Amino acid sequence: MSKPRVFLTRRILDQGQRLVQDFCRADIWPDELPPSHDEIILHVRGCDGLLCLLTDRIDPQVMDAAGTGLKVISNHAVGWDNVDVAAATARGLPVGNTPGILTDATADMSFALLLAAARRVVEGDRLVKKGGWKTWAPGYMLGADLCKTILGIVGFGRIGRAMAHRAAGFGMRIVYSDPNPADREPGVEASPVDLDTLLRESDFISLHTPLTVETRSLMNAAAFAKMKQTAVLINTSRGQVVDQSALYDALYTKRIFAAALDVTDPEPISVDSPLLQLDNCIVVPHIASASWQTRQKMSRMAAENLIAGLMGKPLPNCVNPEVYIRRK
Repeated sequence: MSKPRVFLTRRILDQGQRLVQDFCRADIWPDELPPSHDEIILHVRGCDGLLCLLTDRIDPQVMDAAGTGLKVISNHAVGWDNVDVAAATARGLPVGNTPGILTDATADMSFALLLAAARRVVEGDRLVKKGGWKTWAPGYMLGADLCKTILGIVGFGRIGRAMAHRAAGFGMRIVYSDPNPADREPGVEASPVDLDTLLRESDFISLHTPLTVETRSLMNAAAFAKMKQTAVLINTSRGQVVDQSALYDALYTKRIFAAALDVTDPEPISVDSPLLQLDNCIVVPHIASASWQTRQKMSRMAAENLIAGLMGKPLPNCVNPEVYIRRK
């Protein structure tokens, strides 16, 4: 029996790639940069499975180009806003993702960005390297304390709750806003509030919400106007959750103190973006889950989702489980 044909839109780490290549005839995109939409359509024709990344737009055109033999779409990410899940469900295609495994790595990075922005770590490093460190002075490079401040978490899922655990260890008080709040997190005192209250009261705001119609440009000019002038914004969710033009205005005019972004819109951010000219804005290249252990496990989960779908079995992690009900 011949092996199923699959297309991988990028190389993944060894634990997952070996599984895929052992089980499948794998066409793996070789370049560092992602394939274009047209290239995906070309390579997916006649494939039984597709393993894609969050940089790849997987729409009805891609699904139809693959043909009726396509059995599964495995997304190497916890989010799936790059995949038209409704279109996949209508075609009976399960869509896999990689939840849970990157929770701690992403929360670690979120807190690292919070600390770096609060204490002006990146700005200070740049200053030293440019020869700008001349002396010590009482009012020099003042930043923000963490202890006894308020952290507002927007989106209280796995990563938001993990962020709360880290903040509690620094003596921060935690409030959160979530339209679908989970059960209370054991060992953490966190109070649910509406978004306006969170914006007004928080000293630090960390975004952990999925990208939806409701959350697109959630952090806009009106939101920044409600924040404290000393507030710090951290975003490790999706770039489109923040209106970057409004963020620039808020930072440039000192309407808020600082921001730290792991995600931008678009990605990569243009080198001409005015945000990159600001000392009070940290931007890193979408690396919140980029630890060795986490990315190996993500690759394995993505491979396991792919192989399960090819075998006609339920995906270990499926974002549209209703597809199995439709098949009955």
